[in-house]
Parts: sequence; C-alpha cells; structure tokens
Amino acid sequence: MVTQSASEDTATKPGFTADNWPIATAMMWAGDGQPAPDAPAPVEQWTSNLRDVADAGFAYADITDSWVRPGDLNPEQLKAFGDIAKEQGVSYASVSAIRRSVIQKDAWEDNLAYSHRTLDAAAELGIGVVSFGLHQALTPQQQEQLWFWTVQGHTDDPDDKEAFALAVQRFQELGRHAAENGQIMSLEMYEDTYLGTADSSVRLVTEIGMDNVGLNPDIGNLVRLHRPIESWQEAHAKTLPYANFWHVKNYFRDEDRAKGQFFATPAPLEAGLISYRSAMGTAVAAGFQGVIMCEHYGGDSLSVCATNQDYLRRHALPKRPYDAPHSLVAQQTTLSKTA
Repeated sequence: MVTQSASEDTATKPGFTADNWPIATAMMWAGDGQPAPDAPAPVEQWTSNLRDVADAGFAYADITDSWVRPGDLNPEQLKAFGDIAKEQGVSYASVSAIRRSVIQKDAWEDNLAYSHRTLDAAAELGIGVVSFGLHQALTPQQQEQLWFWTVQGHTDDPDDKEAFALAVQRFQELGRHAAENGQIMSLEMYEDTYLGTADSSVRLVTEIGMDNVGLNPDIGNLVRLHRPIESWQEAHAKTLPYANFWHVKNYFRDEDRAKGQFFATPAPLEAGLISYRSAMGTAVAAGFQGVIMCEHYGGDSLSVCATNQDYLRRHALPKRPYDAPHSLVAQQTTLSKTA
C-alpha cells in the first residue's frame, strides 16, 4: 500500500486515465455474507458473489460491510475471504464501514473498537483505503419505507460543540492507526450528520488536520432527500479538493418549491441530476486520484453499477495522459493487488 503525501515535494506523477482508473462495485446487492464468529467461511456464497463481480466486468470490489464485516472475521475466515478474491480474479480496493458512528452515545465505544478492527483487517487483506461515516442505524420507520431516505433518520446536533470535538478526536485516533498501517482514511458525507453539508464536512476534515484523512464526497446521499438541498455543483467545488475516495451514485430529482414538493429516485450515473462528466473534471483538476466505488439502490444493482463503470470510462474520466495535480490530502497512487 503506497500513498503520496499532499505535502511531499515530489515531481508530478502520471494521473489515472479512463483505461486504468480503479473503479470498484459496492457489494450491498450481495446480501448478508457474514459468517458467525466460529462458523466455517461461507465459501460457496463468497465465491458466487465475487464470480458475479468478475463476470460483470469489475476488477475491483469494495467490501461494503453490510455484506461482510472484515473486522469481525476470525483469522481463518479472513484468509479464506482473501483467497477467494484471488481465485476469482478480483481485488478488494476498499472497505466501506457504515452506520457505526464513533460518536453514537449508546454505542461509541463498540463502534470505535469495530473501526480499529476494520483497519487492521483491511491491512491484512492489503487494502489501502477505508471509509467511515457518522450515520447511524436506520430507524424502524425508515426500515418500513421503499426508500429509507424519504423519512427522517438520526440527526447530529449542529450546536453541540462537544460532540463535534469528539468526532474530530476519535477520527484523529483512527487516522493515526490508519497511518501506522500505511492506509488512507475517508469520511463519507451523509445527511444530518457533521458530514451532512459541504461546509461542515470541510470543517471536520480540516480540524482533524491529518494528511491521510480526507473526504468521501458522496453527494448522492444529499441529492436524494425529499426536501430542499444545497447545489451539487457548489458542494462538489468545496469538497472535491479534500476527496481521497468516492462513492458515486445518482438520482432523478424533481422539485416544486412553491408547493413544497420534492421527489427523488435512483438513476444511472449518466441520467440523473448530477453531471459526473463535470464532477470528474472538477475532481481531477483538484488532484483526486482515489478509488471510485459505484453503488446503486434497487433493481439489478450490480448491472447498473457495471453500466456506470462503462459510462465513467467512456465519457467522464480523462482519456489523454496528464500529470496529476497535487491534492490537499494524500492520494492512493498504487493499489495493493489481491488478485
């Protein structure tokens, strides 16, 4: 795992292009692949899941922890998990640990310990980037909806300075651990948390103040809300200079502000509200060279992600050689291959 420090005084390096940019698929579609603590590894399920990834045209997969929690695998399970990826010709590019907020009042200690275990398991698998967030478990009301984002979930108190400071402190602790492992850490933007607006996200990452800690500017999480939202262009302009990993998804969106009506539903990257051609241009100009992870809710999620990868390579990512600009945060410039 090799990272380039944003502060290093080094010569510019060739940037990723459409042909070689690391693009991974999320694994939410694969269901729950987590074995019990002392159970044998579910070899058949993991093999089938990763074969589907390879057959869909992906060289990389993100270990979305709604599928498998690598930090909760025992050594034998973790080895099998890595070996199966090699057998199927898939590399684990990243881990996305979700809904385990390190400032959740009734669970922060367990969540922080889980986050540390996740970093170490990722390192054991040769994974150089791990994404965390401040979003919490879906509420019972959210779980009853077709689309959970249509009703209010957990909210971080924007006026609670102590909670914000704790988020900074605990992410610094994780950032130091990640640095010791040679890893980059990314913070996922998510509504109504301290990572819920562009300004708050930038403030959080700058107060953390660590070169290997950046943003996962998942603006799709904000565009889908059934309420007024900030401009995606302005949000990207503020956050992309700090991006070191990126969940990409898109939504159709319609608004009738006079009537207070807002609607959003999942869309392929090229068809939704966000122009990823424009966003990728902004990101590359800011020095972004991180893993891109495609995700999609509903339908045949893996196939939509494969279509999104094709769109990114055909239309949104740079095709000509260029020197990558220096970023405000460290970027992963060499991927550790598990395949």
